[in-house]
Amino acid sequence: MGGARALLYNARMGMTAFGRGVRIGVGSLAATAAAFTVLSAQTRPEEPGPTTVGVIGDGRPTFRTGVTLVTTDVIVRDRGGVFVPDLTRNDFRIFEDDVEQDIVSMVLVHGGRVYNQLQPAPAVQEGIILPSSRPVNNTAGRIFVLFVDDLHLTPARTPKIRQIFEEIGDTLVHEGDLFGIISTGPSSLSIDMTYDRGLLYAAGNRIMGDALSVRDQVMAMDTSRGPAEVLYRAHVAFKTAHSVLRNLEAVNDRRKVFIYLSEGYDFDPFPEARLHSGLFQQQRLADIGNLDEDAFNDLYGGMPDPATDPFERYSRQGQQFANLDLSFELAELARSANRANTSFYTLDPRGLVAGPDLDVQVDLIEWNRHIYQTQGTLRMLSELTGGRAVVNRNDFGDALREIDSETSDYYVVGFYTSNPDPTVRTRRLRVEVRDRDDLNIRARTHYTLPRPTNDTGA
Repeated sequence: MGGARALLYNARMGMTAFGRGVRIGVGSLAATAAAFTVLSAQTRPEEPGPTTVGVIGDGRPTFRTGVTLVTTDVIVRDRGGVFVPDLTRNDFRIFEDDVEQDIVSMVLVHGGRVYNQLQPAPAVQEGIILPSSRPVNNTAGRIFVLFVDDLHLTPARTPKIRQIFEEIGDTLVHEGDLFGIISTGPSSLSIDMTYDRGLLYAAGNRIMGDALSVRDQVMAMDTSRGPAEVLYRAHVAFKTAHSVLRNLEAVNDRRKVFIYLSEGYDFDPFPEARLHSGLFQQQRLADIGNLDEDAFNDLYGGMPDPATDPFERYSRQGQQFANLDLSFELAELARSANRANTSFYTLDPRGLVAGPDLDVQVDLIEWNRHIYQTQGTLRMLSELTGGRAVVNRNDFGDALREIDSETSDYYVVGFYTSNPDPTVRTRRLRVEVRDRDDLNIRARTHYTLPRPTNDTGA
């Protein structure tokens, strides 16, 4: 099993293991993410600093003791693809691990406007009851986070990326929508939640791609887990996204959309090309046309073949798990998104991808595998969070209009989970409409409880 299917399979296996208490993925991350300093060719992106992107209002939480309110977005369409806006609380059924739950809150948003709202009744509390925080006065129908992963956006595509970002402002984000913008690299974007669309267009002009070139990836310093710089950049991107998602957990009853602009991830890019990318191998290729057979054998005859060198093979043994490691990290990011009831809509600015450029000296099979892998990671993030992946297509305008339609009409239903067991962290969700088999229902399929806090602070 390979490519996107393998990633999705590994992610679901990771979620199952995670629900049983196994620690996987990036582990516990500090709530950090922010703008980054401009990179030179020799420097790495800095660790992300604190950010408030995703915080709505004063950000003060409502404290509960032993009760978890779970909300999920539900999109209901008929067979013709038309949204059904006349459903009530009694029409919905929601199941957690096949156990039906009592719906305590429901919001209908149609055309981006909130038409009715069922507030949850106060849950029965045990022990000390803390006063709830003041409700945030916010009438936004939709909340967008525009995530620019410029560490994984090719510099040569910067004009196209800026054009896509402008299309997002023209097509997707409307007056009255609340949005924030953050980048992972040298574009240095960290714009708190705002209604000012002028800031969106100004931010688009600052975007600058900074992805590693194919040659950079081939020549990157290798470790037992893969190319060091490739892994570091991916972890910076994931850490930034985790931080924003934690801020969004405090926001309820609103459609939260994570527009994820990236070219995807591959923890083991071009393995065969990297195997033969040592300095001596490069020198051999450079000199081979200038040496006769005897001179060539004198210079290079004693060099070990990296494909059979035991030391080289041993150092690369851990890289065979690169796909599994990547799947687990993406699954952890999807868990964070599902806890925040946030959907990923991933956009790949490469559009339709054909063969490599003429100056890219890698095997065509390795190139196709790399493209399939990076596109698969974006599809996986979208599928696991109930969103949509815009990959391998050039009609970004049509895609953004589809996302606009999908995020303008929806229900948000909530329930207090009837399962108090904190050890069952990953739980399945299923939403149905009573006596209506003719409807197409889209909702997230699971959620994961946060890790228990350590009272000792350790």
